[in-house]
Amino acid sequence: MTPLAPTAPDPASVTGVILAGGRGARMGGRDKGLVDLAGQPMVRWVMDRLSPQVDTLIISANRHADAYASFGAPVVADTQPGFAGPLAGIAAALGAAATPWILTAPCDCPQLPNDLLQRLSQALQAQGGRLAIAHDGERPQPVFALVHQSLLPDLEGFLSAGERKARIWCQRHHAALADFSHCARAFTNINTPQEHRSLAATLPAAAHSPRMPTPLEDRAS
Repeated sequence: MTPLAPTAPDPASVTGVILAGGRGARMGGRDKGLVDLAGQPMVRWVMDRLSPQVDTLIISANRHADAYASFGAPVVADTQPGFAGPLAGIAAALGAAATPWILTAPCDCPQLPNDLLQRLSQALQAQGGRLAIAHDGERPQPVFALVHQSLLPDLEGFLSAGERKARIWCQRHHAALADFSHCARAFTNINTPQEHRSLAATLPAAAHSPRMPTPLEDRAS
């Protein structure tokens, strides 16, 4: 039986983690989080969505650490060698976070749900466990996850054994599933230049207007 969640997470007990540690192979090797989208880097779009939901942010990145640090959040590199995938970023963030929970999202999903933490927390309360992930109505989205610190040793062992697939690790822990079928498009990500152009064309003109500081920036000022 999957154990009950240690405590019901609330924003003060959660660190947001933006996963930006990939190679960007289908983007020609470009660092996707730093690619401009409608006037600002993609990582900024994700920060603006994620920061109101959590206590603080961490950026998981394996390249251009100084550029990412300029956004005002700590930057953490993988401890696993060789671009080992999003689970390696999650493990590094768990090791760096000062909160019992982390909430993860990739850097290339600029329209992620504004209620990601709320719905994942509700799924944990209803289904139990120490791990919850989003489900878009057709498939699980395992890198949109709420993860408890106590899972770090198991995750490190999983990675050390050469395993890389987030879906398999989530199944191993009977991850609670949060239904986001009503907003499946929020999980649209950008892997190729064509996807980048297509999504940029759908963004509102307001995206080009001056941006208010995020709560993270307000707290740092």
